[in-house]
Amino acid sequence: MTSGPVPKRPRWPGEGEPGRRLFVAVPFPAEVSDAISALVERVRARGVPGGGRDVRWVRLDGLHLTLRFLGPTLDPRVEPARKAVLAAAAGAGSFEIVLGRAGAFPEGGHPRALWVDVTAGAGGLAGLAARLDASLVAAGWPPETRPLRAHLTLARSDGVAAGRAIADMLVEAAASLQIPVLVDRIGLFESLTGGGPARYEPLEIVPLA
Repeated sequence: MTSGPVPKRPRWPGEGEPGRRLFVAVPFPAEVSDAISALVERVRARGVPGGGRDVRWVRLDGLHLTLRFLGPTLDPRVEPARKAVLAAAAGAGSFEIVLGRAGAFPEGGHPRALWVDVTAGAGGLAGLAARLDASLVAAGWPPETRPLRAHLTLARSDGVAAGRAIADMLVEAAASLQIPVLVDRIGLFESLTGGGPARYEPLEIVPLA
């Protein structure tokens, strides 16, 4: 008698099952969104090189810096996720970061994503992400194995022929960009898709102590 295949151990609760697409992020205040919107408008006002298809710009009314993707999360796991965010925020002080130069992933060839970098304060974000990771592990999630690469994604450019040229325009426009941001909150968000760029619904916003 032969035994069946050994079930694959899930990497996180609810993997492979329907669920809500949750993530934890630092939300940005309106003045930061306004400054980034002005940067994007300067780039878009120049038009698409060659008159082709534009990259897919993110919604600028919900800008945030992601600390951890939780993936599809079943309803019974939403409350543990919320409590993990509360635990991570408890005892974590506020700090400042600076958004600066722009770039693209990958650096050579056809880019997949266009972003603005964190030029100061990355250490504070890494510490906050480590606190969050510890809280999530205590709540049943696996530890994060990838180091935090703090950046603000502005556009997706997969399959867009003008993606590299638009990325170069963004880099040029952001050459002197310096936007200070006070990190004094983190939030649990749900990504809602359909009808254009994804919308990000806050489920819990928690002030840092």
